[in-house]
This record gives sequence, C-alpha cells and structure tokens, in this order.
Amino acid sequence: MFDVSDASLDLSIVIPILNERDSLPELHHHLTMLLTEMNRSYEIIFVDDGSSDGSIEMCRKLAEFHRHVVFVELRRHFGKAAALQAGFQVARGEVIITMDGDLQDDVKEIPRFLEALESGFDLVSGWKTRRQDPLSKTLPSKVFNFITSFLTGIPLRDFNCGFKAYRRDVIKSLDLYGELHRYIPVLAHARGFRVGEIPVHHYPRRHGKSKYRFERFLRGAFDLLTILFLCSFQRRPLHLFGLVGLGFLLTGMAIDSYLACLWLTGIAYIGNRPLLMLGTLLITVGIQVLIFGLLAEMLTAATYRRSEVLELIRHVHRSPEPPGSRNSALSVERRHVDK
Repeated sequence: MFDVSDASLDLSIVIPILNERDSLPELHHHLTMLLTEMNRSYEIIFVDDGSSDGSIEMCRKLAEFHRHVVFVELRRHFGKAAALQAGFQVARGEVIITMDGDLQDDVKEIPRFLEALESGFDLVSGWKTRRQDPLSKTLPSKVFNFITSFLTGIPLRDFNCGFKAYRRDVIKSLDLYGELHRYIPVLAHARGFRVGEIPVHHYPRRHGKSKYRFERFLRGAFDLLTILFLCSFQRRPLHLFGLVGLGFLLTGMAIDSYLACLWLTGIAYIGNRPLLMLGTLLITVGIQVLIFGLLAEMLTAATYRRSEVLELIRHVHRSPEPPGSRNSALSVERRHVDK
C-alpha cells in the first residue's frame, strides 16, 4: 500500500500517540510555526496506537483542516514499535524525525538534529540531560542505558529517547516489532550507519499519564538478548551454537575420559558414578547444540539474499575511464546501439 522508498518531502515528523488528546493541538501549533519558518516541505504524521480518550477524533480534525497533517490509525494497541513502523511506512520525507506526543520534547531542537545529520551522521539520538520524570522512571532507564552501551559497545547515554532524526536509508533498513524501538541505534549501527547523539531539553509532563510500567523494563532485558543475537549472529548462527555446543562436548569428553582412566587402571568402579551420567549428558547435549547450529546455518543459507549486501553499501566510487580505453569505447558503442 505504501512504499517507503518514495521521498517527495524534506521532512517527516512521526509522532506515535496513546491517549494524548490535550497535548495534540499545542504540539501541532508549535511544529507548524517552526517548520514554516524553516521554509522546508514537511508533513506531520500522527500514529494513534489504540487511544481511548478522544485522541483519534482530535487527529481526524487536524488531518481534515491541515493538508500537512497525516493521521494513521492502528486497529488496536500494538505498542510503540509497531506505531513507529507504521509511521515510517507512510513517511515521504528525506529526513524523518520521531518525537513523543506529550509535549516533553522541545520542537526547537529539530534544527540542531538536522545540523547533526548534515555533519555526517545517519541517525542522531536525543540525550535528555535533565530528565523531568520521577526517580521510578529515570533510575531503571539509567541502568538500561548503561547495560546496553556496555554490551553493544555504542557510546550513547540515552538509547530510549524517542526524539531522534534519521536519514531515509536508515528507516528503509528497519523492521520493528515487540519492544525493539528501544534499540534502533543498535540496529542501525549493526547495519553500518553512523550513529550520533546530541543533548536535548526535556520538560515535565503537563497532560495525561506516563505509559511507563516496570514490566517494560523486564521486557526490555529479553529484547536486549534478541538484539545482541540478531546483530552478532543472525548471519552466522553456528558461531554461537557451535561455541556453546563445543563447550558442552569437550567438558563431557574430559569427564568421561577421566572416568575411563580410573576404570582401565582398576582404581575405581565407575558404573554407579553420577559423574559418568553427567559426562554422557554433556556430550549428548553438545552434539545436539552443534546439530542445531548446523541446521540454523542451512536455514540462513537458504534465505540469504544477495540484495541484502547492496543495502550495506554507502557509496560506490569509480575513477572515470580514460577516453581511449576499451571500456570507454564499449560504453560509447552501447549508447549508440541504444539510440
């Protein structure tokens, strides 16, 4: 229905919302004033993720009376990752800005995001240096950011900030589901995009209630394992399963070899030793994990597409052909034939 590859505007502002009715008119006003002054073509995309407070009706009115407003209504609440993915599919901008709809993000930061992109980054994430949220929300976030940065090696201080700017090539490479929106910088970095960060202002919530719940922190921990696997071993699963399986196999063989030496030398009877069962079990599990890794490699090879490699190329630089070279002559001949 929508083609994410078509870009006909300078900017797309994607705003996922869930019960933010009272914030929407003011947010739209601030964005319209700023983007009009910037003299760039733009669109504001509101993506409703199952609101029940009248946000849907408010967005419909904004889309009806303002031609630069696009309203995407999801069938029910699917989560922020699905809302962002839906907004990305509809967006027509060469640059995509994502922000929350609760007025806690300062729209005046948008020019700074664009400057950061122009300096060479492909994705720029906001860093809320003075976050205006309760400790019950900021403390788990700090722990999450520290662990994510340590395990992924990406020196960002605020992975979960919803205020981000993307070049179009970045969103074309994303497939968001579950809670993976928290790890967009990690996914982009794994695809070879340049990721940066700028400090941004953060304001206290004025309307509505925070959607944060502690269970989201727990779900984020499982999603981190998913991201680490996808980024490190998606195209080489045997490197992970082989290492684990080989560890089990070698440990089991060492145990059974030790017991075999005891039995052959007559030092001990090993038939009733629990250690024998453990060694045999480790060997069996190790072989199974290795076989599982080989099957995963077969599936990877069967689903691998050479076109994926083309998505990893940033630029192709070629020197101009000398006028008298054979390739140059062939090119001239081909153009002549085409005519």
